[in-house]
Amino acid sequence: MSTGTDTPARRPQRRLTLAASIVGAGASRKAWNWPGTTWNRFADWEHYRRSAEIARSGTLDAVFVSDHPALQRTADNGPSHLFDPIVLFSAIAGAIPDIGFVLTASTSYNSPYNLARRLASLDSIAGGRVIFNAVANFNPDIAANFSADELLDREDRYRKADEFLRVVKELWLSWDTPEGPEPTGPLWDETTARTIDHHGEFFDVRGPLNVPVGPQGHPVISQAGASAQGIDFAGKHAEIVYAALLGKQAALDYAATLDAAARRHGRPADSIRLFPGVNVYLGDTREEALRRHEVFSGAGSEDDLIARFLEQQRVLNPAFPRSVDVDRPLKAEWFEPQEDQTRPVGFSRAVQDLVRTEEPTTRQIIRLVGGAGGHRLVIGTPKEVADALIDWWAAGAVSGYNAHFPLLHDDLERFVQQVAPILQAESVFPTEYDSPTIRGRFGLPDPRTAHSTQENR
Repeated sequence: MSTGTDTPARRPQRRLTLAASIVGAGASRKAWNWPGTTWNRFADWEHYRRSAEIARSGTLDAVFVSDHPALQRTADNGPSHLFDPIVLFSAIAGAIPDIGFVLTASTSYNSPYNLARRLASLDSIAGGRVIFNAVANFNPDIAANFSADELLDREDRYRKADEFLRVVKELWLSWDTPEGPEPTGPLWDETTARTIDHHGEFFDVRGPLNVPVGPQGHPVISQAGASAQGIDFAGKHAEIVYAALLGKQAALDYAATLDAAARRHGRPADSIRLFPGVNVYLGDTREEALRRHEVFSGAGSEDDLIARFLEQQRVLNPAFPRSVDVDRPLKAEWFEPQEDQTRPVGFSRAVQDLVRTEEPTTRQIIRLVGGAGGHRLVIGTPKEVADALIDWWAAGAVSGYNAHFPLLHDDLERFVQQVAPILQAESVFPTEYDSPTIRGRFGLPDPRTAHSTQENR
């Protein structure tokens, strides 16, 4: 994912930002019925409330929930996505102060006005703590729950998502927040409550929204696409990009790619905060952390991890060789994303970029990326994990991380108690909340200022 420059420009240094994924019972498929836990806690609201409470105790910026509005029916692991994230976070917002919410919602299967209204309501009630993670769903099981129509292809999904975001952003800024002395005339007029009169390919929306502009202007917009269409979409709309990145150089290159995409759409460089996922495995010793990784991955040993990785790659890519020397460097061409694959392109591209830039062996890559692909693994003692997180941030490659934990609540609690204090002692992470809004914590501009500037041009 090179940008054609030898050294991408270093991004301005801000304090590290952190979120915790609280999806289901944990990131591991073994988590749902782990000994000593309540097996059906993935369906218990109190489980999510407690997760948010633990995250807040470590001054984490936000908790994250992905969404999949279809029941994933597998025989050997509990479902990950049950509650509507907006409803779930509405309940959490009323119970837990300070913590922010990264909530996922579909641009393919929502109406812009309805979603804009629900998100603006939650952001106002929560005091500016909402991040909207916009996804253009690619799973046919989801499509089947909303209509008989076939799933849109990637090009059409992103074209629809682009129009969706344009409408939502206009709606969020269409009614100015009532303030100042009581008006002597009408409560609002065409200058303070503005129609948007949008007529596009997919949507017709008059407006204005019946929720006024919120405490941070509007919810922060997050996105997670790594295809050409996804990067262009991020350059136009995203303020945070949630990504699968496995190597530091790949992260530096991707940050530069996002900056270039933002500039193409008339936005300043460094408009986008890069926020990759990390899977965290902690132990009192590195050996304990490695064993924990093996157990929660469903493998009994390092050899089992290797065998599973090779088998998964051969399923994903017919060109992957049948015989591999596990102690010789892998080849990038073996990991080329497939045109017809249903898994996110970003996961495939991340593995390929890691192999190209760092030339790991199979024995090494199983400790760098989970399973057939996905987010970066960070395995070790609390100090080793903290150092690994600081390393990419200090290099200017990332703004922060969305951390995934194999078992909730145990691993999240351990991270908060053992890793967060190290980050705080290194003065890269705060000991108390430094802003009431997500925009303040991430150093993001108020969209009302940019909107006003555009209107006055």
